[in-house]
Amino acid sequence: MEVLEKGNKKLLNAWAFYDWANSVYPLVISSAVFPIFYGALTIIKDAEGNKINDTVSFLGYNFNNDSLISYVTALSFLIVSIISPILSGISDYVGNKENFMKFFCYLGSLSCIGLYWFSLDNLFFGLLCYLLALVGFWGSLVFYNSYLPDIAYPEQQDKISAKGFSLGYIGGVVLLVINLIMILYYDTFGFKDSGEPTRISFIMVGIWWMGFAQYTFKYLPKGTHEGQKVTRSVIVHGYKELKKIWTALKTNKILKSYLSAFFVYSMAVQTIMIAATYFGVEELDWGDQDSTIGLIISILLIQLIAVVGANYTAKMSEKYGNIKTLLVIVFLWIAICAYAYFVVSPIQFYVTAACVGLVMGGVQALSRSTYSKLIPEDSEDTASYFSFYDVSEKIGIVIGMFLYGFVAELTGSMRYSILFLITFFVVGAILLFRTKKISQI
Repeated sequence: MEVLEKGNKKLLNAWAFYDWANSVYPLVISSAVFPIFYGALTIIKDAEGNKINDTVSFLGYNFNNDSLISYVTALSFLIVSIISPILSGISDYVGNKENFMKFFCYLGSLSCIGLYWFSLDNLFFGLLCYLLALVGFWGSLVFYNSYLPDIAYPEQQDKISAKGFSLGYIGGVVLLVINLIMILYYDTFGFKDSGEPTRISFIMVGIWWMGFAQYTFKYLPKGTHEGQKVTRSVIVHGYKELKKIWTALKTNKILKSYLSAFFVYSMAVQTIMIAATYFGVEELDWGDQDSTIGLIISILLIQLIAVVGANYTAKMSEKYGNIKTLLVIVFLWIAICAYAYFVVSPIQFYVTAACVGLVMGGVQALSRSTYSKLIPEDSEDTASYFSFYDVSEKIGIVIGMFLYGFVAELTGSMRYSILFLITFFVVGAILLFRTKKISQI
């Protein structure tokens, strides 16, 4: 197999192409088709389309449908946050980073295929597949992200990180459009209703993700300590690696300060991205307009504008610096949340979606490359370093999704949950400002 050196264009493109492969999951499963499918399955409406009941019975308890999916999502991220540091430490030691990435990729893609059988009668299995798909997606990203400092030099990282997200947004849109055509014109394809093509779209996500990932796996380097076996002592070594990185973070004031800021603002960003479609289903007055088409339009807006946002942010960071650019983005998120509280019509929702797309692409790409730049250049423990980045993100999502569901359950409206998230953006901005004082990037 061809071994490519660090900085090689083919290697960089192969790494970025994994975003093309896996981004169909966050778009089709997390944001678009599945949330609408879940809402249609769990919300009972009258003949006029007014909501009568949105309570779901699960494991002997009754849950608000949004709260249930929020809690399952939070549990999924909790699992990832617990296992990823250990696995990252082991992969750094054993040198089989790619194998771990493959395992989670296949776990996630096969679980997406399992969502074909999601139903209220089969709710436990369906939610289990939803949980494992999420674990697979985010688990693979731990190792995918950790490759960035291994395959790209610091001056290349902003651009290739943005390219990865851009490929992901485009790839996700391509499959979503295919799924949308199948669902909206189901009779043309010989289906009796839109339910079957909706379920088939979950299978297509799994096949797309698993299939296109093969190009990435073909060129990624295997690791720095290849050939060592996983034993009990290696597992203990994984914990030692975490302790070593934790100690290094204590003495690295810039990295510690940035991680604190990232933890807080990412908590709000990821919660909004996961819950946006559920908000559109529950809170908007769609009138005579088909809510499914309206939600898909808004999601396409987010994805396409995010490509512009990711690339424009990379240029802004090159001119003004990473931290200063991130500060501007966080303040824009605050304004978007404040506006979203008052959104009631589809047009307002489209405006919000466009704004979210612009800052979503920027904050994801720049957050990843900023952290990569702050990792010591002579470090071989990149997976362990990135596990802290990912754990910060995952624990933040656990807290964010739980609070989002709890506030929605308490108030009966997701609007107050969105408003509540402004707090985290404000705190994140304060912490970023502290990081700017001691950082040169």
